[in-house]
Amino acid sequence: MQALSERNKKILCAIVQSYINYPDPVGSRAVTKRYSFGLSPATIRNIMADLEDLGFLTQPHTSSGRVPTDLGYRFYVDSLVAEESYHPNIEVLHDLYRKLETLKNDIDTLLSETTKNLSTLSHYLGIAMSPRPNMTTLRRINLLKLGTHKIAAVLFTDEGLLKNKIITMDSDFTQRDLNRIAGYLNSEFAGQTVDDIRLRIIREMSKEKTNCYRLISRAMRICQEAFTFPYSSLFVSGLSEVLELPDFADLKKIRELSRAIEEKHNIIKLLDRLSESEGVQIVIGSENSLDELKKLSVVVSPCKEGDLTIGVVGIIGPTRMNYSRAIYIVENTAKFITKMLAER
Repeated sequence: MQALSERNKKILCAIVQSYINYPDPVGSRAVTKRYSFGLSPATIRNIMADLEDLGFLTQPHTSSGRVPTDLGYRFYVDSLVAEESYHPNIEVLHDLYRKLETLKNDIDTLLSETTKNLSTLSHYLGIAMSPRPNMTTLRRINLLKLGTHKIAAVLFTDEGLLKNKIITMDSDFTQRDLNRIAGYLNSEFAGQTVDDIRLRIIREMSKEKTNCYRLISRAMRICQEAFTFPYSSLFVSGLSEVLELPDFADLKKIRELSRAIEEKHNIIKLLDRLSESEGVQIVIGSENSLDELKKLSVVVSPCKEGDLTIGVVGIIGPTRMNYSRAIYIVENTAKFITKMLAER
């Protein structure tokens, strides 16, 4: 692709910023009035035509101005990140930090509250994903009798994750049996990751039954069910915030957004992939692998506890997003959560 001159780069970024600020196609006269380039509208118009030929801009109608393409947004975002020019002074983040500080021992509640506040601050969808269950470390398991053949398994992890699961068994148990089994599981498995526990369970259950005590055999069967979590938890807040944006003025776009929210498993897969990278990740429109997100942008950042990713926080909004504000909010929220968890 042809390299852009410095002048054309500045004009492209100005057009993108103008469209973010005002949701109408941007004309050459608007650029001339809003930015001091010292160029005539005719010169700006020629540059805009060149940028359109290069795929950075598109013209919705023959007589209208231009709007950025996904490629134009990508150039703009990369410029923001390269110049680190996305640090507005948002004092309101301190209020968010104070709220989150009180929730640091319960990751699920912490992430749920984070999404609500991210949505309020950005006016987009706030999203968060809890740690992958198989990577969390068991602190304690409690087993409670719910009724005939039904058991409630309550898992507490070192990451502050609380997981509840209802298990149906072939045979019945007394609460005394369950207390003994929970005591055995806690003594054997506390301090190990769920993934490692499941591997040990498989090895134990593959032994001859005569080599296993009855208690251990029953404990293994319960444990196999209790430690099976196919997905992380996804938290989403702020649909009402987003629907007030002019980008979602028509029913078709609302339906697309609703489908994106409903396809939680797909969003979890996307966030899981993005969580493997360091720092803020921005995925714009057609760059998304999910059809439901092709007209939306995603800004996310992982939260860490040591080398372990213990969650992901972020924002989903229209491609005409205030990227400067979104990047700042997401980056600093993730950094605060990481720092807060390190100090627990």
